[in-house]
Amino acid sequence: MNDIDELVELVRDLLGLPASAVDARTELGSLPGWDSVHLLRLLTVLEQRTGRDIPLPDLLDVSTVEDVYRMAVTA
Repeated sequence: MNDIDELVELVRDLLGLPASAVDARTELGSLPGWDSVHLLRLLTVLEQRTGRDIPLPDLLDVSTVEDVYRMAVTA
């Protein structure tokens, strides 16, 4: 994962949303159809792409796509 735009694209693809439906400051809970299954799927994909273990409790504490990026990719 090289930048936040790649994460935004991943979230859009994960949910099948149009490009304009997600940006870095989009709250996860406001995404159409967002639920805990998507969070677990996102966690799995992020761990695969970054090669890092990401604690689920940490991911549960974030609220935006940007927060996910900071916690999972840049930390």
